[in-house]
Amino acid sequence: MKFETDYIEKLAKIIKEQDLSEISLEDGEQAITIRKDVIVSSAPAVAISTPAVQPVSAPASAPIEAPSEAKEEKKSGTPITSPMVGTFYMAPSPDSAPFVSVGGSVKQGDVVCIIEAMKMMNEIKSEVAGKVVEVCVEDGQPVEFGQVLMYVE
Repeated sequence: MKFETDYIEKLAKIIKEQDLSEISLEDGEQAITIRKDVIVSSAPAVAISTPAVQPVSAPASAPIEAPSEAKEEKKSGTPITSPMVGTFYMAPSPDSAPFVSVGGSVKQGDVVCIIEAMKMMNEIKSEVAGKVVEVCVEDGQPVEFGQVLMYVE
């Protein structure tokens, strides 16, 4: 399958309409990644990468963090980060109680949230025991790979 310009433009339109940060597709020996760049002082721009032939077993490249995240002040506690791009949910359903709340305690292995990615609900478990001191993401908000979801100390 050759990635046609019209197809790439449709993917870029999906990124914009769905407020996604990245789409990666593989078809046999070919792969394409379309990533939205974040520009701090103006509207977001869509960057279209050139299709490249890559082996299917090639590891995906890590997303580049925005400079504003690097300037964040050091928070106390151990961060729990997102292992994927998706939508963050504090509870298993809209009418359920949240898994955790600020001031609540968690044990290692406890489910602290759900990240929905491609219609799959992925439980995120705490790797540490302690007290939740901050939840950094709002319920229903899109999250990036490696984004801090909450801090536990």
